[in-house]
Amino acid sequence: MSSEGVESRLAAVSSDEFRHACSRFATGIAVAACQDENGVPHGLTISSFSSVSLEPPLILICLGHAVTNIEEFRRARYFGVSFLREDQRHVSERFARKGHEHDRFDGIAWYSGESGAPLIANGLAAIECAAYQRLTSGDHDIFVGEVIRAAVQDGPPLIHFASRYRRLSEE
Repeated sequence: MSSEGVESRLAAVSSDEFRHACSRFATGIAVAACQDENGVPHGLTISSFSSVSLEPPLILICLGHAVTNIEEFRRARYFGVSFLREDQRHVSERFARKGHEHDRFDGIAWYSGESGAPLIANGLAAIECAAYQRLTSGDHDIFVGEVIRAAVQDGPPLIHFASRYRRLSEE
């Protein structure tokens, strides 16, 4: 889909309207993390994640320019994405807090993957990525990672819908 042909007379939707509409898309919750040059882990809660390609295996995450630790992600050679389980809501809330970037990993079970990327323990999946491409689009950077390792566990996912945490119901 292309923006070519969009008539200039159409007004853009407001950021509040856009945020409200996007909240109607149920999404899983993950923590994206990287290490800085001193080995210090940096991470944040994300819901903007997508698989991109099978050959090579690529994923993407989107980080806003206002994110405090975006420079660490821009410099990182590797990053990790940990999909959270339903019982890890406290992890999501911790990594989403503003102003506490320096202590997000304190008291949270995590480990360094083979690449050195920080990964949250006991999640549904842990994906290690080599930085592959970074694009700027609007007020976000899109980080594309080539998946170099993946581990999966069973369990119920942590879900976000309509600005609230939800549970997946089985039918």
